[in-house]
Amino acid sequence: METEAEGAEKVSASASPSASASPSPTAIPTPTPTAAYKPATAEGPAENVPLPVMPELAKEESKEGLEAFAEYWFSLVNYGYETGDTSRVEELSGPECELCEAFYVAMEKGYAGENWVQGGTLSIVALGTKFVETPKGRYQVILSIKSAPGNDRGPKGVIYREHTPSKDSFAQIMEATYVEGRWVVDLVEGI
Repeated sequence: METEAEGAEKVSASASPSASASPSPTAIPTPTPTAAYKPATAEGPAENVPLPVMPELAKEESKEGLEAFAEYWFSLVNYGYETGDTSRVEELSGPECELCEAFYVAMEKGYAGENWVQGGTLSIVALGTKFVETPKGRYQVILSIKSAPGNDRGPKGVIYREHTPSKDSFAQIMEATYVEGRWVVDLVEGI
């Protein structure tokens, strides 16, 4: 006579696949394709623009940290040119930064409706800081920058405004303070 345990064992054994059954194929996950970056053209805005990642060095309150932060901040400005998204620049900039405010307004206009900005990005040729605190508690970075050609565009080939590229680099000063463990831009202007 079969005990309850022996009966349960038989049911469980018959429910499980037999050793002679062929194993089912193991599903191999396929990587999800990442959409490729496409710069803006006369036909449409940039697509799949990668968001710049802040390097760890840019978080340090040091000469090297400030220089890395300045490079990162300008990469966010370029991200704004390509996407119209100025929120990352705004997060790292104080309310006194007049050039920052002008940038936000320009991108809001440049991306109004179905419009977009093509080009106009900035590249840093050189930068440096003496890392000396000013009387306002700020640190200054001097930058040499070049701008790329570009246009404010709209549907059907409309060009609202042309961005004239800089033949030569131009100088700018950035002033930033280190507040609550991060850099904040207080000023950016030409010198």
